[in-house]
Amino acid sequence: MANDSELARMLSGRLYHASDPELAAMRRRARRLTHAYNHSGPDDRAERTAWLGELLGALGNGVVIEPPFHCDYGIHIRIGAGVFVNFGCVVLDCNIVDIGPGTQIAPHVVISAATHPLDPDERRKGPEMAHPVTIGGNVWIGAGAVIAAGVTIGDDATIGAGSIVLADIPPRVLAAGTPCRVVRPL
Repeated sequence: MANDSELARMLSGRLYHASDPELAAMRRRARRLTHAYNHSGPDDRAERTAWLGELLGALGNGVVIEPPFHCDYGIHIRIGAGVFVNFGCVVLDCNIVDIGPGTQIAPHVVISAATHPLDPDERRKGPEMAHPVTIGGNVWIGAGAVIAAGVTIGDDATIGAGSIVLADIPPRVLAAGTPCRVVRPL
């Protein structure tokens, strides 16, 4: 990857153009693989594992992702052993998304490494940005939660359903709300 390629810019958190042909081809690849995965039969465990192994950057043993599952690139997603992801998860992996072992993700969770410039004039020009998302081990993320770009969630944390996580969450806490805040230690 060249230092000034759009891919390099994307992964380094700098402004980049998603319309770049290399990035567009990478997204098409992910769309083909997620389409195959999402249309596989519920008893096709080996086939599903093979699709995920080809799609994702790293896949631990015993991972279960219930279709439908959608992502931008796939290769920037690293999932630890024993992770369970329920129906309707969307991961915008324009940067690295790490999900630690034993984590459980409820239905309709969105994990977004993608973001955009706040300045409307800059945003109008079309560039995007992306920042890594790190979810520790043994985290539970409730239904409909949204995890924003650049967020780290510590090990053993619980994120309440419907929460919008805009800032880091420490380990071993219950956090909930919009925006998500620590409710109490666990």
